[in-house]
Amino acid sequence: MGTFDQTAFNHFILAADIVGFFDNPVSLASGRQSHWYVNWRTVFENAMLTAYVAEKIHDFTQDRGFHPHTFYGVPEGATKIGLITQYRWAMRHGVDDHDFCHLAMGRGRPKDHGNPKDRYFLGVPQGRTIVIEDVTTTGDSLRVTLDRLLKEGVHLVAAYSLTNRMEKRGDGRSVQEAVEETGIPYFALSTAPALLPAAYSRKMPGREIGLAVEDEFKRYGVEPLLLPSTLEHEL
Repeated sequence: MGTFDQTAFNHFILAADIVGFFDNPVSLASGRQSHWYVNWRTVFENAMLTAYVAEKIHDFTQDRGFHPHTFYGVPEGATKIGLITQYRWAMRHGVDDHDFCHLAMGRGRPKDHGNPKDRYFLGVPQGRTIVIEDVTTTGDSLRVTLDRLLKEGVHLVAAYSLTNRMEKRGDGRSVQEAVEETGIPYFALSTAPALLPAAYSRKMPGREIGLAVEDEFKRYGVEPLLLPSTLEHEL
């Protein structure tokens, strides 16, 4: 168990068409316009693919020396991967070890009646907890989730995103800086600069789109991005 293979995980992302390009820019949840996307939802519609990702999360976790009791997905985009990751974590430890058997799930919208503790949760995370987000752009939804869990007294040990778009927030900070302001370490299992050049070579959306994506990284990126089309043009 353990030993996360970054190259294999990136290949899985590319083969599953999680990263792609738009002919015309679309508005992201952050409000920004973008010519490229990261979409984990199609993977999470497949139980076997979701289970594969869960095992990679386990490997990533063990390589970093974390020993969580609970994995919790940011509602609602990461709810499925949170539950499957927790289920398979419990199976690794054995069903008789009840410290690892708690299933926690967040509500997309707060419940306006009943027990106040159930307002945001269908089971509050127990013990040492790792929070999973599918994609981080500004990290706002992840921050909201972390703040809510901290108010509930949950013992948070780390926050993960399956893919970090590696963009600066409106305040100029990176997602990692914004998340770690809470005192919770942040990790990404994959990053856009490591995925986009290979995705561009696979899909060949055209030089115009390639330049538009590069321009997005000039404006918003934590670091610059060069795609194969631009490099070939300069040569």
